[in-house]
Amino acid sequence: MLAILSTVLGGWGGLNQTQMRKVLAYSSIAHMGWTVIIALINPNLMILSLMIYIMTTLTLFMTLNLSSTTKIKSISNLWNKSTPMTMIIFLTLLSLGGLPPLTGFMPKWLILQELIINNNPTMAIVMALSALLSLFFYMRIIYVSSLTMFPTNNNLK
Repeated sequence: MLAILSTVLGGWGGLNQTQMRKVLAYSSIAHMGWTVIIALINPNLMILSLMIYIMTTLTLFMTLNLSSTTKIKSISNLWNKSTPMTMIIFLTLLSLGGLPPLTGFMPKWLILQELIINNNPTMAIVMALSALLSLFFYMRIIYVSSLTMFPTNNNLK
């Protein structure tokens, strides 16, 4: 029950955030739910999931640190400076969201399969729906930073 609450609150809390640090904090809360729910059922899968999450999050932290990005809207400014860095951020966010065929999809898929095999289909459904919440706020970051324009100081005449 704690794991489900963690994934739902993590997904829900990250929806309206504007600072990347807070988004990653809520993301960690949601991912901890995935780790906790599988810990008793399949410890090896828990370790795999945790390792993939750590590597993906570390990549995101390093990229955000290198680009000095703290807010979501500053990622859109990064697009003009370093397109590859921006693409790394986008792909890492999608992987954290569990979007196939990226790396973060497989642990979530395997956890959902384990829950169904162990007669917990309700938990699997709630976990999958909470993953959609997290994926939504990751997609919102990508949308806001790539498809919307922020005011600049350029005065074109």
